Amino acid sequence: MSNNRTVPSNRTVPNNRAVPDYALPDRVEASSPAQLRAIAHPLRSTLLDLVLERAATVGELAAAVGRPNSTVAHHVGVLTDAGLLRVVRTRRVRAIEERFYGRTGRAVDITPTGASPSGSPPRIRLLADAAAEAGQAGEVLCTLRHVRLDAAQAEAFWRRVLELADEFTRLPRTGDVVHALAAAVYPTGRPVLPDPTEEDDHCEHRDRVPPRPRPHRRRGDLR
Repeated sequence: MSNNRTVPSNRTVPNNRAVPDYALPDRVEASSPAQLRAIAHPLRSTLLDLVLERAATVGELAAAVGRPNSTVAHHVGVLTDAGLLRVVRTRRVRAIEERFYGRTGRAVDITPTGASPSGSPPRIRLLADAAAEAGQAGEVLCTLRHVRLDAAQAEAFWRRVLELADEFTRLPRTGDVVHALAAAVYPTGRPVLPDPTEEDDHCEHRDRVPPRPRPHRRRGDLR
């Protein structure tokens, strides 16, 4: 009998250990068609996520995703050629040198310079992937808000969202369940209320009903 519940383990990355366990810049830009194709592949996207926890060998990555070493080695090579993975350290085991791969940036800024190789904007695919994952999840914490902003306000708020996302990726790893954070700030075609006019302000004041004056009460009056 199977169910969807996952029993968390006690595996925890100590709070004093950096996540990941190698130095890397906060961001790397992906703009070329080769980089966009590399990110678009679901297995390569998973490999990038895995090494955000720690550097890993091809064998470790293959064991994690349940694929042959040769298959994972090919995809690691594609990501390395695209400048999204790099060798961060090596170790010698008997006569073989093992390579540990890590990311070239904690976050990947997708800034396509031309047409998307798959025909779908990469940022939109991120939202589609998030929606697909959320559809399979038992519980989703989410919210959707709409606010009228100018471009500068939207950009400033997005920077704050990115700071929170970076904090999310630095959290100590614990348990056996991978959680995702999806965020987007985007313009919409929703209607906008017109700004109130001076006449509207006057009407607002006119609509207010003044309080009724209390009658003057003389001494000796019975009420």
